[in-house]
Amino acid sequence: MASKKYVLLMVSLMCLFQTISFAQTSTDWGWDWKDSSKIPTQRIPQYNEFLNNQYPYPAQPRDQWELGIGLGTPALSNEWGNDFGFGANLTLRKALNHTFSLRPFVAYYSNKGSGMDANPATVGNQIAYKNNSFHVGLDVLSSLNTASYYRGNPKVNIYAITGVEYFSTSLQQSINGGAYSSFSHSGNNGIENNIGLNLGLGTAFKISNKVNFALEVKNTLTNNAYLNTYSTIYGKSNDAWWYFGAKLNINLGNPAKRVQPLWWINPNNYAYNELNAPKHMKMPKVVLPDADGDGVTDQFDLEPNTPAGAPVDSHGVSKDTDGDGVPDYRDKEPLTPRNCFPVNNDGIGNCPEPACCKELRDQISNMKLAAAECTISDLPSIHFKSGAKLSKDAEKLLAAAATKIKANPNCKVKVIGHPTASKAAQQLSYERVSAVIKYLVEKEGIAESRFIFNYDGGSGDASTIDLLGTTEDGPNTVPAPHPNLRSKG
Repeated sequence: MASKKYVLLMVSLMCLFQTISFAQTSTDWGWDWKDSSKIPTQRIPQYNEFLNNQYPYPAQPRDQWELGIGLGTPALSNEWGNDFGFGANLTLRKALNHTFSLRPFVAYYSNKGSGMDANPATVGNQIAYKNNSFHVGLDVLSSLNTASYYRGNPKVNIYAITGVEYFSTSLQQSINGGAYSSFSHSGNNGIENNIGLNLGLGTAFKISNKVNFALEVKNTLTNNAYLNTYSTIYGKSNDAWWYFGAKLNINLGNPAKRVQPLWWINPNNYAYNELNAPKHMKMPKVVLPDADGDGVTDQFDLEPNTPAGAPVDSHGVSKDTDGDGVPDYRDKEPLTPRNCFPVNNDGIGNCPEPACCKELRDQISNMKLAAAECTISDLPSIHFKSGAKLSKDAEKLLAAAATKIKANPNCKVKVIGHPTASKAAQQLSYERVSAVIKYLVEKEGIAESRFIFNYDGGSGDASTIDLLGTTEDGPNTVPAPHPNLRSKG
């Protein structure tokens, strides 16, 4: 009955501290997910994939360990009731994730008590005992309140305790006030070695990012009925410990490389922070409707059906630079003088064209016609015996061709190769065309922009490069088709 009262008292204190601390939630997310210094090496690939939006989940950071020093009172539950004593423990806790953590521990319990012998053969004897127990074990702690959808990091960590332990207990017994002597029901020189199962509950209260204070209650179920040196034949049951204690916990590890223990960090922080102020999500570009594509959205466009490409003002209205009533996109005379108004449907005014302007317009027209003509003919074909190196004869032919090309500045020259279907032939033809153009540019001083690179057209001789005058446009260089098959000469 006494043990139930102490359990109830401990649980009540935990609930009180929890109620006080729930109002003190943190707005600090605990760590910056962009900080790679807190990511362990084995999780860097996941971190990089997440950073590049190739994986939806951030990598779990490297977190600190927690060293705990505890003092309390162990109550040995036995046939005579609950005997309270002194206890101390040392723990080391490490998070597996935000919910579960492992905590190896060592502990020391000291109890003493007395009671009346009820066994028939020795009934009436007054028995007193002392015991000292050394415990080594491993507890699994399950944090119950780390994750939350309505606050940031917790100020209180409530956790359930489950675990196993090995303990060695030295026992002494006194009968009817006599001297204490070693006791062991199994003849082990007063030492009992047993295994226990731990079940409990704890609450830690955060003082700072480095220190917290905890209250715990833990029940250790044992497989030994003689921890008080006595067991009655009328209701033989194993003894058990109830431990009520307080702990001071200190975080271990460099905070520059490790975050706080994960049970102090709400795992929902990242998702809610992103929803509130996105810094990582790929947000679609806002596209406002613009039916005529003039760059002015429909809600501000005063002329929502402007023809494609027509210049408009900031209100989406077609520009009319000279104000003649004909929009620029169909005005053939966009700067008609005022004294030539009114204008016709093409925006042309009624003033006669000056003689000087007519002559200039005719000259420009003639220049355009001349530029459109190319009179270069009988340009040579360059023959290659092997490889892509120009022979002396080929250089002489190109020098003669350069004279004609320079004399016809309106002409471009198409340099044509005729490769077969093989990759090696295509690469060789590419190199020969390049050699011809390079010679005419570097040795003869002709602008590279006047040449059109063509090595896959026609069906001529594969060992010949043809030169053809033209007014067409085309590239003067192209990427090598198969650079790994480059010829040696």
